[in-house]
Amino acid sequence: MARTAPHAEGMSWTDPACPVARTLDLVGDRWSLLIIRDAMDGARAFTDFQHRTGIARNILTDRLRRLVERGLLDRQTAPTGRRQNYVLTEAGRDLFTVIVAARQWGERHAFAPDETHSVLVDESGLPLPELRPTDAHGRPVDVDTTSVLHDR
Repeated sequence: MARTAPHAEGMSWTDPACPVARTLDLVGDRWSLLIIRDAMDGARAFTDFQHRTGIARNILTDRLRRLVERGLLDRQTAPTGRRQNYVLTEAGRDLFTVIVAARQWGERHAFAPDETHSVLVDESGLPLPELRPTDAHGRPVDVDTTSVLHDR
């Protein structure tokens, strides 16, 4: 299935040939990723995002605008017709693996072993297994067994 790029017309890329840099240019600040996280967890209205993150209204307004402009959220009129709701686009939903990877990294490196934290569970209530990249044959890979091909 062909994927469409988020709306990025007029973007000034930090490193135009690097997919990591482009991703961070689109969603690399903490507020944007927390908004995406909360949208994945059911937040829809401006007040939902504000209450969950504690973000200042002006910053939230700016980040929601950017996420809509960049094609990661869609703005829709709420059923009441009185406010706007924000819903993930396909590109926004595709950040799920990024959010899970960040969560799991945080579980390993940002908490003491006995410190409590929230847990992401599957439909049966079990925690998700640790994400691990694999090669084309399903074998685990890491920083020592991969390399970047430039100018592709």
